[in-house]
Amino acid sequence: MAQVGLQLYTVRDQLDKDFEGTLRKIAELGYQGVEFANFYDRTAEEVKAILDETGLSVVGAHRPYTQLRDALEEEIAFNKAIGNRYIVLPYLIEEDRNKWDEVIADLRKIGKRCAEEDMVLCYHNHEFELEIQYGDQPVLDAIYAQVPAELLQVELDSCWVSYAGLDPVKYITKYSGRLPLLHLKDMITKEDGSAETVELGKGEIAVEAIANAAIDNKVAWLIVEQDYCAGNSMDSIAVSMEWIKQYANNGGKIHV
Repeated sequence: MAQVGLQLYTVRDQLDKDFEGTLRKIAELGYQGVEFANFYDRTAEEVKAILDETGLSVVGAHRPYTQLRDALEEEIAFNKAIGNRYIVLPYLIEEDRNKWDEVIADLRKIGKRCAEEDMVLCYHNHEFELEIQYGDQPVLDAIYAQVPAELLQVELDSCWVSYAGLDPVKYITKYSGRLPLLHLKDMITKEDGSAETVELGKGEIAVEAIANAAIDNKVAWLIVEQDYCAGNSMDSIAVSMEWIKQYANNGGKIHV
């Protein structure tokens, strides 16, 4: 049965003001785990203390490509100290998107070192990895084809797959067994073609079908994320949790 986490990037405005208090509120809303995007100058001991206090699991941590490439030993040590096993490369800036051979080689090296420490490297996608071709396939598929599963696992952002015009359910099935983490988010497409993320159930993404497919394919964590919140971000994650609870009450095999 899948568990529900929150990508903390969603509430970055709140964390910047009150890191510990925000985590307490997240736990009170019913989220079982959190995925970090920043540690807000806290030590590993301070992060571990608030996790222990709230009972929140650490689902993963998004860490910059440059940090993983240039300071991997520090990253591994910090994440082991807070009890995190999943280190995630979350985003590539535009200048890195024209040197895929180098990126793939780095992913192999980083993934190998993580595996040696019983940790797992994951790659988190946006839409561009599905729009850029590498050889005869989207670069996201090329990455997973060229870096073996024992060195790199999948964190699928289902919403960006949908925004790229592809079927996230098919991608979930394609990477079944290699997909421990999935970002569950909703969005609307505006008249100019740009995307705006919204609370679960408020947009055009087939979030229920995606959640069903994720659970059927043994995804361990469904991670709620909203890139930008129009109002108070804590209100937004409360609305998304209400959708999760309704989904569970309607037979969704999820633990809340």
